[in-house]
Amino acid sequence: MSGKDTLRLEGNKLRKNVLIFPLVFLFTFLTLPISCIEAPATAKVIKVIDGDTIVVAGGYKVRYIGINAPEKGEAYYLEAYQANQRLVVGKKVRLEKDISDRDKHGRLLRYVYVDNIFVNAELVRQGYARARSYPPDIKYQSYLEAAEKEAQQERKGIWERK
Repeated sequence: MSGKDTLRLEGNKLRKNVLIFPLVFLFTFLTLPISCIEAPATAKVIKVIDGDTIVVAGGYKVRYIGINAPEKGEAYYLEAYQANQRLVVGKKVRLEKDISDRDKHGRLLRYVYVDNIFVNAELVRQGYARARSYPPDIKYQSYLEAAEKEAQQERKGIWERK
């Protein structure tokens, strides 16, 4: 093989590498898992799923930390759902992370605020949800438990019948 043939082969390899590298880079970038992309700190609520779960812009499902609202078919489900809608639907919310980023269902775990309203606590205070501790996410648990005691004492919502 002559020197010209060797140079020609090396030139072809170089051209292939120059073309392949951008393709590999583009493929890698476009196929990054969504979980690697950072969740928003603020977002508009586009849908309320129930009394303690929402969907925000970007399609992120958000589960409120530290509370548990009635599930479909349980007493006060509809009231909790409607209260959550009144508080957040169509509004820009601030999402605060505690320790865990997501639950086992892939939902973001967040404390949610509309302006100066702490939504998680407001739902508990109005009697539409119970304070529930889900360690390690317990930053505001004592505050949520105090809101629950207030709702119990005033016999609001789910505490009305007890």
